Order: sequence, then C-alpha cells, then structure tokens
Amino acid sequence: MTMKMIKKTLALSLGLITVSGVASFAQSLADAKKAIDAEQYQKATSMLKTLVANQPKQGDNYFNLGNVYLISEEVDSAKATYTRGVTADPKNANNYIGLGHADLISGNAAAAKGNFDKAVELGKKNYQTYMNIGKAYLAQTNPDYTAALPLLQKADELDAKDKDPETFLALADFYAMQRKNTEAYPQYLRALDIDPTLHRANVQIGKMFKDAQGFPEAENQVKRVIEEDPNYGPAYRELAEIQMQWSHSTPTGAQEKREQALQNMKKYLDLTDVSFDSRLRYAQFLVYANDFATLEKEVATLNAPDANNPKTFVVIRMRGYSAIENGNYDQGVKYMSELFSRTQDASRVIGLDYMYLGKAYLNTGNEALAEENITKGVELDTTKVEELAAVAKKYYDSKKYEQAAALFKKVINLNSANPQMAMNVFFFAASNYWHYVFADSEHKNPDRSFLVEAEAGFSKLIELAPESESGYIYKARSIKYLDAKDNGEEQKGLAVPYYLDFVKLVTETKPDKAAANGRFLIEAYNYLGASAANTDKEKAKEYFNKTLAIDPNNAYATESIKILFPAPSPAKKAPIK
Repeated sequence: MTMKMIKKTLALSLGLITVSGVASFAQSLADAKKAIDAEQYQKATSMLKTLVANQPKQGDNYFNLGNVYLISEEVDSAKATYTRGVTADPKNANNYIGLGHADLISGNAAAAKGNFDKAVELGKKNYQTYMNIGKAYLAQTNPDYTAALPLLQKADELDAKDKDPETFLALADFYAMQRKNTEAYPQYLRALDIDPTLHRANVQIGKMFKDAQGFPEAENQVKRVIEEDPNYGPAYRELAEIQMQWSHSTPTGAQEKREQALQNMKKYLDLTDVSFDSRLRYAQFLVYANDFATLEKEVATLNAPDANNPKTFVVIRMRGYSAIENGNYDQGVKYMSELFSRTQDASRVIGLDYMYLGKAYLNTGNEALAEENITKGVELDTTKVEELAAVAKKYYDSKKYEQAAALFKKVINLNSANPQMAMNVFFFAASNYWHYVFADSEHKNPDRSFLVEAEAGFSKLIELAPESESGYIYKARSIKYLDAKDNGEEQKGLAVPYYLDFVKLVTETKPDKAAANGRFLIEAYNYLGASAANTDKEKAKEYFNKTLAIDPNNAYATESIKILFPAPSPAKKAPIK
C-alpha cells in the first residue's frame, strides 16, 4: 500500500470515527435528556458526567448537567458546572443562560440580566436561546411572567418551521402555571402534533384537568399515558396527586382513592433511580397524604449526601412533623430544635415549623414555650389560629383563666374571620368572667375590667350566634356582678333585661332548649323574682312559682314567697270566764 493510499485510508477511518463519535454523543445526550424528563435525576447526572468527561468541548453537556443540579437545588454545583461549560465552549450561549438562571435563584437579578445579555449576543438567531432564558424566568419560586413571555414568543417566531415541540411546551407551561388553561391547551396540542409521543404534554393536560377539579377527566388523561408507556414515572406521580386531591374532595370512595394515590406514588419511586432526591419527593408526598406513620419510617433512613446540604433541613423537618403527629413529642422537640439551630437555613423556616414545635411543647406540658412558638406560627399564617386557641383552651381547662383570657384575645385579633370565632369569643368572655368570680370569692378585689371584657365578649357571642343560650345567661351574670361591684347593697337590678332575654330564648324562641337549661331558668326566675319583690309582690311571686314548677323543693323561692306573703297569725280565743 502506498503512502498516499495509507493517508487516504487513515483519513477515512478518522472521519468514520468522528461521525460515529458525534452520533454516539448525540444519542447519549438525548438519552440523558430523556432521563431528566423521566425525573431520573441520579441516572441523568451519571450520564452527563460521563459525557462531560468524554466530550469536554461540548457546552450542552455542561448546560444539562447544571440544569440537573438546579433541579436538585444544588445551586453552587450548578454554577461551577456552567462556569466550566463557558470555559470549555465559549461560543455556546446556553451556559451563560445557566449562570443567569442560578443568579435568579440566588436573588441577583442584575447579574442574571448580564449573563442573559451575553447569551443573546452569542445566540441571537437561535430560538433555543430565547426559549431557555424564558424558561429560566419561569423556573423561580415567584415566576417572572412579564419577562418570560416576550422571550418565549421570540423563540416561537425564530422557530419558523415549528420543528421543536419544546417551543410550544414552554409556551403552554407559561399559561398553565397561571391557570390560563384556555391558552395553554392549544399549545400543548401543537407540541403533540409535532411529537405525538410527548408524554409530558399529555401529563400536563391531565394536570390542568386536576387544577380545574375535573378529577375523572384528569385521571383518564394520565392513565392513557401509562397505557402507552408503563415505565414513564412522572405519569404515576401526577396520577397519585390527582387521586390524592380527589380523595379530599369526595366523601364517597375517598379511602380507595387515597390508597391508589399512595400505590402510584410508590410506583413512581420505583421507576425513578430511588435516589435521595426521589425518596425525598416520596416523603414529601406522604406529608401531603397525612401518612405520618409511613413517613416516620421513611425519613428515619433518609440522609442527604452532605449534612450541610440544604435538603437536610427538609428531612429534619419531616422527622419532626412525623414524630409529633405520631405522638412522640419529646423526639419531636428534639428534631424541631435541631431544625431551628440550622442558622444557614433560617430564611427557610415557615409558620408551620413554629406550629409543630409549639404543639410538641404543649403536649410535653410546657405551655409557655407552646404559646411562644405557636404565636409566631400564627403570625406567619393566620389560617392556623386554632392551634393557638388550643393552647388557650389548655390554660382554660387548667383554670388559668387570666392567661386564657389574654391568649384568646390574641386569637381573636389575629384572625377575626376564623370560622371557629364564636367558640373562641365564648372562651375569651368566659375566661374573664371566671377569673373575676374566683378572685372575688377569694376576696382578692379583682379589677372591674375583667367583667367589662366578659360582658362585651358575651354580647359579641350573641351577635355571632343568636341562638346560643350561653351568651345570654353569662351576659346576664356579668351584668349582675357589675351591678354588685358598682352598687353594693343598693343594686339596681341591671341584669333584669338580660335574664328576660335568656328566658324568652329558651321558653319561647327555642322551647326545646328549656329542659336542658333548667338550672339556669331557676337562676333567672329567682333573680327576676328578687328584683320585683320591692315593687310588685305578685309579679315576684309569679317568678318564684315558675322556679318551684321546675324545682318544687327550691329553698330560695319557697322562703322568698313566705317572706313576701307571710301566713296570717292564728286568731286569739276569748278567755274562759
């Protein structure tokens, strides 16, 4: 073979190797993206690291690897990977987009814009540049829809031949995330026209049905995806979420749907790489499912690769929640205290964390710390105000009425629209009332303000619950005590109209309540009788007789009638002469 022929053969061989290598690379990158789409992040990470090692000049390898790190909330690893990508492939716009995306997550909008501008300089004619920047703006805790839309529209414009379904997926997601399903649906269909096997589009359509409370349609939509590809994990996750939400919305078959949801979530876990991240998602679903027994077992062996990993915070949180929900309160205090000790994660603390720590303290007898933590939780989420009311009720049950009154007042002020407000108002008023009564009986000269608060509270209770007999009787009692406090022996019968209101409620408006309120009726009739005694003896006798109709042996009514109407003295007989 001549040297010329050898060189020609070598050139052909090298060409074949190069073509083969590129084809292999393309196929491998496609497989890695498929793994990402299937939420098999550990598998995708492994594949992309291999690609980076074997194809170190291909910028998209770094970009996709960085994206997986962002999905896994490993922002520092993502930034390092994108930076390596910029060095390895300086003309590839995507790694600048990745850096901008990481900047957005870190709260540095100015740096993000700088990196996005560099990306546009490099790829201003490439629709993927605009699409990926738009997706970065969407992939935030608080998506920037205003910034994303023109970028996604520009991507659609540049992809003039509509070859890439990802363009329409991005636009569809933009609308779906805002619950604009009418605009999102046709975009998903356009993506499916290009690639009918695009499972994520069909799953997202199912999610839209779920968000619109169309659970049967949502379930059927996602089940069709599973029929087409039984190994597509995200379909099982979405199906589980549909069924779990459905179980909360229907009284019939709720338990069956809940069990199906848990089975499908377990199937999702099995179809992912059973990595720390997939197990973490499963554990978080167990929280949503209120399956704290299973959760406690799951998180007992769930450990992040690095104790400083931000996800360790989430694991500790779930250990605390599950321990407390399962009645292991001392262990719950330990875990939740560990959670709060992570100063690097202080910004991630939520109201529910304080709630759970407070609940644990409450059940270990530390009411002061329970009140302190639950108050912080309610201040962050006023819909949870009943947790604070539970602490106040514990004070009330322990006859710590002054503390109960102060805390019930806080409960009322924090969320006056709470559906349980009438009950809270009652306990607020009753706490003030009983604090005064017991302090007065012990000759401690309690402050009049407790009676004023009690009377105002019972008046509010009557307003909120007009048929609550407790409001009327206790309002009357409070007025009676105020009369005694202010007027001593010269009481003016100020409670008369309020006792009359009570009597009318349980004997005329709601006569079916009379039997259950016998002792309160006796109290009312005796007070009314005593108040009428000085001005209308017959009226007083009428009230006392009403008492005796309920309790024939009532000593107060019997003696009062004798005093009002004493028996005539027997006539004296004439002396015998």
